[in-house]
Amino acid sequence: MAVEVVVSDGAAAAEVVAPVKEVSGKAAEAVSPAAVVSKNGSFREESNFLGDLKGSEKKALAELRAKVEEAIVEGKLFDDGKVSMKKVVEENAEEGAVTEKKEEDQGEEEPKREEAEEGEKAVATEEKLPEAAAAEEKPEEEAAAAVVVDKDIALWGVPLLPSKGDDATDVVLLKFLRARDFKAGAAFDMLRKTLHWRREWKGFSDGDVGEELPAELANAFYLDGTDREGHPVCYNEIGVFADDAVYKKALGTEEGKARFLRWRVRAMESDVAKLDFKPGGVASLLQVTDIKNSPGLAKKDLRVAMYQVLDLFQDNYPELVARNILINVPFWYYAFSTLFYPFLTERTKSKFVVARPSKVTDTLLKYIPIESIPVKYGGLKRDGDNEFSAEDSEVTELIVKANSTESIEIEATEGDTTLTWDLTVLGWEVNYKEEFVPSDEGSYSIIVMKGKKMVSAEEAVRNSFRASEPGKVVLTVENLSNRKKKVLFRHKARSACAKKC
Repeated sequence: MAVEVVVSDGAAAAEVVAPVKEVSGKAAEAVSPAAVVSKNGSFREESNFLGDLKGSEKKALAELRAKVEEAIVEGKLFDDGKVSMKKVVEENAEEGAVTEKKEEDQGEEEPKREEAEEGEKAVATEEKLPEAAAAEEKPEEEAAAAVVVDKDIALWGVPLLPSKGDDATDVVLLKFLRARDFKAGAAFDMLRKTLHWRREWKGFSDGDVGEELPAELANAFYLDGTDREGHPVCYNEIGVFADDAVYKKALGTEEGKARFLRWRVRAMESDVAKLDFKPGGVASLLQVTDIKNSPGLAKKDLRVAMYQVLDLFQDNYPELVARNILINVPFWYYAFSTLFYPFLTERTKSKFVVARPSKVTDTLLKYIPIESIPVKYGGLKRDGDNEFSAEDSEVTELIVKANSTESIEIEATEGDTTLTWDLTVLGWEVNYKEEFVPSDEGSYSIIVMKGKKMVSAEEAVRNSFRASEPGKVVLTVENLSNRKKKVLFRHKARSACAKKC
């Protein structure tokens, strides 16, 4: 079996995309994975290897390690700046001693004080002495009990005590350092606040809050595949809140808002559990937020809830999102963004990528392989696909120049062969048709799909044809616009012999 691309004007396509291969003219040529889709150079996750850090960064990491080590060993990691109970007892004791000294001095100055009063005070003091001693000892005991040394304390499954020697500890600490521009003191405060929040956050209790939310929200936030760097991709579809019934049930009451926030945090925890915090591992997510059909500014409670989520994630999940891609962004978003952008750090802002509806597939393709992008976003990935998988399907790219036509030929070298293919055109707006042309000149061609104008909103084409005789399926793309078009396709053939075997 072979694939042949026929260029009507005889010109060869020149652009390259990886990990797909490019075909041009009569030849199908493999392209090195090094030639990739143009993408942001800063997208690759920053190195977590100690040897790759700058001198100042190593110094900051060493300082933060020392602070965390000391805080855990001395049981002060959760110290929020309040005076310890032991210190209060000591200060009270000192104050008592000073008072006693003053009374003693005052007693010398007033020797004429009545002896009866002194006798009564002495008796009362003797009677209360055991109780007073017990009262002084009890706070000290409580203070000792309050200092809990938990050397096994962990965050996201990673031990925080540096002396344990786990490489993942430095990876987690580096996330807090980067979130605070490598200022060890600020990073330590952020870590401590995160641990306080996790200890007090009610959403981490055993109660199952997920079932209390509308079933439609199950598809609002979900993981699906990985990007080019191996980051898990989390999709967020805000359009589900356009349904008034769903919106009211999820966010119509104060209880519902709190429940939604707990559920969203739990979803984040589930996503983070899939990360690898070892040096060189994939330690962050790629977030894709689809604003299509979103109710927008009209739903105040949704706006507030999304801000709360963003605020919680920025404060308690630092550097766990490699990129935050917003797609199908309408004009009203720019007004909305002015409300929450001032509350974001510059580092968080730099991770946002915005794509208008006409640029969704092009934008996602910079970060995610076409075979891993869902069909509804212009990719080739289908739920429960039994025909193609990322491992056994090779995607080919073809450039259709302005005002030209190109044909892709998929050969069936023998009879009783089933040919299956996927094809998408970025931006579509082309004429497209499919036909089978037998090798025997005496046989008639068969129309597989009649020619039609494909609009920009079209999903990828998935079709198949059983060839009863040798021949080829011809896929024709006619570009009548004044802009070039990019075609991405893959195919497979299975003969009757292969089926029997």
